[in-house]
Amino acid sequence: MSNVPADLKYTKSHEWVRTLKDGTLEIGITDHAQHALGDLVFVEVPEAGRTVKSGEPCAVVESVKAASDVYAPVAGSVTEGNARLAAEPETLNSEPYGSGWLMRLKPAPGALAKAELMPAADYQKMLDAEGG
Repeated sequence: MSNVPADLKYTKSHEWVRTLKDGTLEIGITDHAQHALGDLVFVEVPEAGRTVKSGEPCAVVESVKAASDVYAPVAGSVTEGNARLAAEPETLNSEPYGSGWLMRLKPAPGALAKAELMPAADYQKMLDAEGG
């Protein structure tokens, strides 16, 4: 069974969102997603200053099995990409909700209210329905 922290919000495409104290969003892929991908060998994160639209591919994670796009769950401006992942992509496997975050984002005005994010309980129900 996947780890689904209750304090995060989730997307149907298996990204998670954490709101930081300054209002910035920290974004990564879920435990379920990293398990499905397997051992990650390459991660490409967006650069600071990049503007992303909700639903737009903004990062790439690659495992020995497949490469997969990561989608921006909220529109905004990237404030930081996790540079550690270039040298240590396996961090996403070992700490998907900790130091394995992909990017930090300043949401565009009103973007968080428009984002299609679900609470942990709803995400868990979705996983259960998918058999995961």
